Amino acid sequence: MRFTALSALWLAATAWAAVDRSDDGSVRSIQLRTHTLKQPYLDSDMASRWYDFGGDTVIRTDSYIRLSSERPSQNGWLFSRVPLTATNWEIEVEFKIHGKNSLFGDGFAMWLTKDRGESGPVFGHKNYFEGLGIFIDTYKNNRPGTVFPYVMAMVGDGKTAYNKDNDGKDQELAGCSARGLRNSKTPTKLRLTYFQDKSLKLELMYKAEEEWQLCFETSEPPTIPSVTYLGFSAETGELSDNHDIISIDAKNLYTTGGSTTKTTTSGRGNGFKAAQGQSGGGSWTWFFFKIILFFLVIGGGYVGYTAYRANQKRTHRF
Repeated sequence: MRFTALSALWLAATAWAAVDRSDDGSVRSIQLRTHTLKQPYLDSDMASRWYDFGGDTVIRTDSYIRLSSERPSQNGWLFSRVPLTATNWEIEVEFKIHGKNSLFGDGFAMWLTKDRGESGPVFGHKNYFEGLGIFIDTYKNNRPGTVFPYVMAMVGDGKTAYNKDNDGKDQELAGCSARGLRNSKTPTKLRLTYFQDKSLKLELMYKAEEEWQLCFETSEPPTIPSVTYLGFSAETGELSDNHDIISIDAKNLYTTGGSTTKTTTSGRGNGFKAAQGQSGGGSWTWFFFKIILFFLVIGGGYVGYTAYRANQKRTHRF
């Protein structure tokens, strides 16, 4: 019966390994394969199963997805084919903004919007969008006293335009300066974490590897449309830069009990007031996961026992 036990243990270990756990065990995650993208990016048909791309986007399968190159008047985009339907999620993106010019621009954006793959004047994407935009702006138009590159969030209602003349100051939800993000010698990443009705947090990594900087966090997050697509876009004007996406790692988050205290802060001190909130109790997702794990163990035992019986019959036959 050794085979039976090994089969059951192997199946249980495989299912359990698909889930990442936080240090305190209260938050768990499951990778969203439909919104994760890593090298070589494309399949044998030179297409991505889960993402579309267009404009001036160039894909080098062993290195990067370049949304715009170091040439004037470039515009490129990358968008998921299916909507992001998870209620709570975390998206970690490795990217690279670099170039040889001493004058450069304009930057790139990350999108969670109802529209997908529509080119326009807002970092390569359409204006009057509906959803959430995270802008990594490398060129200052008219924003005195602000250090660039500047990273900011904007919530679009489909009616409000992004004002490029003052770098979106009037439409900003929260943001922070990120001096040294361009041409960084270490990998540059952003991590956006969202719990519906509880929190929205943006972290950046560009000073040192695995050293995350809090850009902003709020316990009063915006309402994101129930059907949104994950995307990225970039543009260059008279000034230019390389804007590369290296990898996208998306996860579905869920809580398993306990409570946490959250403080609302912003990397630039933009008037977000401190607040506290409680995280919810156990989730249905965790309940269903345990049910599935139970049946996997039972199934593994049955398969192992069947193989064992067949092996015994062959042994007695000879």
